[in-house]
Amino acid sequence: MYKVDLPVDNSVDVAVERRRAAEAARQARIFNTRHRVMGLDLKALEQQVAENKEREEMAGQRERAFDMLRVTQEKVLMKQQQEEEERRAELNRDLIQYRAIRQRAEDTRDADLNIHLQGALGLSIPIPESELGPASMQVFQGEGIGDNDKRRAQMEQTERALRAQREQSEKLQKENKLKELLKGKELVQQDLRAVQLDALEEECKRAGRIALNNYNHAQAAECVEKERKERMRKEGKEMAEVLHMVTSDILTECPKAAERQVNGGPVGGPRVLTDRWRGMSPVQLSAIRRQREEQRLEGKRLREIERQRDAAWDFQRMVQTREDDEEERKAMELKKEKRMEMDRYNEQLAREQREQ
Repeated sequence: MYKVDLPVDNSVDVAVERRRAAEAARQARIFNTRHRVMGLDLKALEQQVAENKEREEMAGQRERAFDMLRVTQEKVLMKQQQEEEERRAELNRDLIQYRAIRQRAEDTRDADLNIHLQGALGLSIPIPESELGPASMQVFQGEGIGDNDKRRAQMEQTERALRAQREQSEKLQKENKLKELLKGKELVQQDLRAVQLDALEEECKRAGRIALNNYNHAQAAECVEKERKERMRKEGKEMAEVLHMVTSDILTECPKAAERQVNGGPVGGPRVLTDRWRGMSPVQLSAIRRQREEQRLEGKRLREIERQRDAAWDFQRMVQTREDDEEERKAMELKKEKRMEMDRYNEQLAREQREQ
């Protein structure tokens, strides 16, 4: 077999070396105990805050610079517009002055036909067309003799047309004013009619409100009278009941009204009716006291049992709490040992990486 030398791709080796260098830098950064941060990296956060503030300040300065540039450009534009207007006004003045000086009517070639003769004689003397040579170039087609009369007739016709138009316009204006006056009067009448209708409507509403108020007052007075009669009836009934209770046997404690024979005979002896007499015999009082003492002792015994049960529960909770604390402490120690073992393992890996 023949050995063929293939070309070596240096870009692959460069990429591999770059990746190895980045991995070595990352491991050095991770396994460096001095720069390793547990929790929040305050320096990085402070640096980010400072960078954000600097970025915002730069943005504000850029905005202010843009504002100043915009104001300056507006001032320059206004100044340019003002200079342009002044230049145009100056050009207009120069044009008017040039026309007044260089383009006067008396300086034209045909000034002798219209100006000199008129100025000298005070009237227009037309020159016969037969006296004008072929090279005079002073009278053209449409500008023959009698052109001033034609122009004057046209001006008079135009003036009559303008006068007729002005009269027609004045007539239309008068008609429009008359229509507006009539329309204004009609609107005034409509407003007066609307005001009258509003006044009538308001009067009707006021009358309706007065009638409704009177009806409501009558209803309220009737309700008050009914409530007064009902209250007097209840008070009379309550007073009669109070009078009956005061004079009845339940308050006078009549023994005859309180005792009765059981089963209609003297076998069972008299029986006290508690709803008619509240007095008690010594035997009944002693029985009540004995029953109350028994209830007191029973309550004391129940309270003692409850206290013992609470004490037992408190002891049980204390034991459980101690056991939970012991288990948590053991878990913390085990977690600490695992973390120390992980640190040792990471150091060993880092040592192996450095040796390689």
